[in-house]
Amino acid sequence: MTALGTDIHQLRLPLRQEASQRATDFVVSESNSRATSVLATWPEMAGSILSIFGPPGSGKSHLAAAWVERTGAVALHGAEAALVDPLELEGQFVLLDRAQDADDESLFHLINLTQSGGGALLLVSRDPPAAWACDLPDLRSRLNAIRTVGIDAPDDAVLGAMLKRAFATRNITPGDEVIDYLARRIDRSAAAVERIVDQLDAYHRPVTRVLARQVLGDSDELSD
Repeated sequence: MTALGTDIHQLRLPLRQEASQRATDFVVSESNSRATSVLATWPEMAGSILSIFGPPGSGKSHLAAAWVERTGAVALHGAEAALVDPLELEGQFVLLDRAQDADDESLFHLINLTQSGGGALLLVSRDPPAAWACDLPDLRSRLNAIRTVGIDAPDDAVLGAMLKRAFATRNITPGDEVIDYLARRIDRSAAAVERIVDQLDAYHRPVTRVLARQVLGDSDELSD
């Protein structure tokens, strides 16, 4: 590894520590099982490029973190790709999270280098590469050819795990019936999980189903 390559890893060290912690409690369900299975063994050959895409809170960054932990890949985020000399990544495994935010030239060089240099490139984004806006015709053809695996919005199992983790960060342990109740009624996103947990925590009371109904304003169940 060159000196610059070492600096890249040092730059991302806090991110990779955080990502590793998140990867350990990832929940596999129908919404993410195909992507989980693919990443468990990918790449099968040198020069491979893969795109994992899905809505916010669907678990794609968790899966990417597990892949980085398993392979020792260099982890970059979006516009960071422009700060790195692509030649320093030759032959390496690279994760580019928020790949849709990278500039055209950086993406073009990363893709070409991966295909010719024997590394692997994992792209993580909300939308598949074919839907990204770009001005370089040669990049468009490469994006259209990338293998993609989608992840659905969190299902009940994933949303329940997200709720438990969010409560745990606040030292709150509600009963399973509260988790199940919330998972069936809030929006299926990380933002919705954080919002409802913040609202419940603000009461400084035990989090029960009665309190959850009150906060959600579930008038039908309140009248039961």
